[in-house]
Amino acid sequence: MLNHFEIDSILRALVEPTRRQILERLSRGPATVSQLAEPFGMTFAAVLQHLQALEACGLIRSEKIGRVRTCRIEPGGLAPLADWIAERRIPAERHLDRLGQILAETDPKDQSPKKNQDKDQKQ
Repeated sequence: MLNHFEIDSILRALVEPTRRQILERLSRGPATVSQLAEPFGMTFAAVLQHLQALEACGLIRSEKIGRVRTCRIEPGGLAPLADWIAERRIPAERHLDRLGQILAETDPKDQSPKKNQDKDQKQ
């Protein structure tokens, strides 16, 4: 059973472009908060708020050693969202496959000229 609260919190976190950019940076490896803040031109406090939102929904984790806080992607953090998408994609794909079969069965281009000649001869 999927936890819709988890999915909602992940989607809320990902709606913000800055957070997606932070995740993109962290996908290349761990980074300190200072390194993450550098390209954004925003206050350190604002970057910390974004990091807290990402950490609260389980997309990243951070560790403080001394005065340095290092962040990294949380393996499996996107799994609830990926599972939710997969549960909707598979039935939709089955419906599209069935529609393709039905269309192929009724497509007049698939009828050979011989079948059309047989029909003409019977008339």
